[in-house]
Amino acid sequence: MKKVILAVGLAFVFNGVSAQVNEKELLKKTEEAVAKIKEEKPKGWEKKGMFTVLLNQANFNNWLAGGQNSIAGNAGLKYDFNYKSDTWTWDNKFSANYGLTKLQGKELQKTDDRIEFNSLLGKKASGEWFYSAFFNFKTQFDSGFDPADNTIKLSHFFSPAYFQLGVGMLWKKSDNLKVNIAPATSKLIVVHKHFTDLAPSFGVEQGESTRYEFGAALNGYYKFNIMENVSAENILNLYTNYLEDAQNVDIDYTLNIVMKVNKFMSTNLSFQTIYDDNAFAGFQTREVVGIGINYGF
Repeated sequence: MKKVILAVGLAFVFNGVSAQVNEKELLKKTEEAVAKIKEEKPKGWEKKGMFTVLLNQANFNNWLAGGQNSIAGNAGLKYDFNYKSDTWTWDNKFSANYGLTKLQGKELQKTDDRIEFNSLLGKKASGEWFYSAFFNFKTQFDSGFDPADNTIKLSHFFSPAYFQLGVGMLWKKSDNLKVNIAPATSKLIVVHKHFTDLAPSFGVEQGESTRYEFGAALNGYYKFNIMENVSAENILNLYTNYLEDAQNVDIDYTLNIVMKVNKFMSTNLSFQTIYDDNAFAGFQTREVVGIGINYGF
């Protein structure tokens, strides 16, 4: 009788242990399946936007080390509308930024001014490669003035305006990691004629209002998390003109770091450097740091 009771007891223990093991394996498989679903982008259209306001202030009172009172603000809008199917991918991004700063005793100055639209279409080739076509448009909202003499206007809305259209190949690992290579790219620069009356402007010859170039473009995008709630977005655009000084490569690199505090607040750092010898013989740089108030939609 004791042997029977012992055998029944062992059977219950074994079944209990087996059930726990099976339950753990099932739970693990379920978690893996959920994680995979989250990683996979759903088919069809996906749309998202973000409106951000950055604020900065510096105030000094009897500060012996010196300093200048200032206040600055920057507003930015990003809107993505992307499409995905088994054989097609189509990424569209519109972004706009405008910023002002006020130094004590001086007039308002512009710190940021950009309008940009990017569209990248891909047709599945093999693996992570796609046949691709891309379009890029860039301009600004407001007038720009000579830093040495703010009475001399150098630019304004749609002057300059840049258009690029090219075909090539896209390597797309994910929405956060992709490189597009376009060896056949047309570029058009548009400038109002009053900026070229006396001299060339933004590469457009004196007396002209447009400049056409044909060359190659490389566009890279990489976004990753440095740590929890801290993300880094890298955007690199390279272009060379086959028709003139092909060895001179135009460079446009942007780094955006976002340190998320909560759903509505973050600390944002934006750094951009541009090299375009047609516009300026050297590197142009821009850096903006501030507390961000965010609204997603």
